[in-house]
Amino acid sequence: MDDTHLDHIPAGVDMTSWKLPENLRWSFQHMADFLPTAVISRGEGPAAQLPAAHRDLDSVMLAPVVAGETPVSVGSVMGTTETDGWMFMHRGTVLTEQYFGEMTAGTPHLLMSMSKSLVGTVAGALCDAGVLDDGAQLTDYLPELAETGYAGATVRQLLDMRSGIDFSENYLDPSSGVRMMEQAIGWSSLSAPGPTGVYPFLRTLVRKTAHGGVFEYRSCETDMLGWICEAASEKPMATLMTELVWGKLGAESDATMGIDQFGTGIFDGGINATMRDMARFGSLFLNEGLSPNGERVLSTEWIARTLAGAPDSRDAFADSPVDNLMPGGMYRNQMWFPYPGDDVVLCLGIHGQMVYINRPAEVVAVKMSSWPMPQDPARLFPTLRAFDAIAAALLVEANSASPAAVEPAAAG
Repeated sequence: MDDTHLDHIPAGVDMTSWKLPENLRWSFQHMADFLPTAVISRGEGPAAQLPAAHRDLDSVMLAPVVAGETPVSVGSVMGTTETDGWMFMHRGTVLTEQYFGEMTAGTPHLLMSMSKSLVGTVAGALCDAGVLDDGAQLTDYLPELAETGYAGATVRQLLDMRSGIDFSENYLDPSSGVRMMEQAIGWSSLSAPGPTGVYPFLRTLVRKTAHGGVFEYRSCETDMLGWICEAASEKPMATLMTELVWGKLGAESDATMGIDQFGTGIFDGGINATMRDMARFGSLFLNEGLSPNGERVLSTEWIARTLAGAPDSRDAFADSPVDNLMPGGMYRNQMWFPYPGDDVVLCLGIHGQMVYINRPAEVVAVKMSSWPMPQDPARLFPTLRAFDAIAAALLVEANSASPAAVEPAAAG
């Protein structure tokens, strides 16, 4: 936390109130002003250029879900889902880039669980380098886990959130695992005595089912994955992120990562970055692991394995104890696949954070938001449909070889 910014914190915003709906827009753009963070450096190389050819995408109409549905435009979706900023890139060119309120192109925004995709990318890069083996047991890197619920679990199971750990991601239950972890790391005030710090908290988790079963979304999996990455490499995550991802991405700005009371990173949802740099990150999954400036971040093999999933990834997703509202989808390497197949890949974070990658359309889109509720399908899926609609319009345009501007009718 930078004490020079303390005078700029709005009255009433503190550790107990920063997640209230009325404070989210400010707090999500000022995390380093009131909570401790570590820097993820962009390095010293030039920023990858993002050329612009701005077009009217707000008027593109979403494809109807049911017959007779009232037509909705992309602009309407963005205007009714607490959007802090959104942008859309096609073949590396920015077609629109919009900011609302006080957010600007240089504003770092809390990514929430989009942070997981960045940590998954670090793990992938370590696997590519032979430093980490995704088939190895966690105890191969941290023998002390033999006395915890994670004994017997593998790195692969963390990457795909398929351990058997007992952990609730119910954001509305103040006693759930995710809320108890927030107290342990100092993101919320304590409601009862408990462990202090990320790693002490992870050591308390117990196993409820056999490891390697169905998919269940649990933030603790990414925190454990980050710990394993640090143990395997003998480097802190901020350094790993700088060396393996952010420093190769051609980022314009440093990112920051929330840290606990001991300086340990909050891997599951604590990274802050600009919207433009997250668009650069999304490009990795269009360009077979290459950054926009041509540096290799992930191997083509890792990208292919991510897109293909395991033979039972979709069954494990379908059998999840929680309905993920994505029939035919899967979760792989800390990335979401909302549909059957590998055309669309997502990074998602609560309160409305999304990176959207549509491979056939050669599209990357980003939305930063401050939804009042952590999870809201009525805001999530219209956003997904809006990006789908623009991508579909661009595909129609490309297939017709027409240079004309995107027409709203093309999206249906």
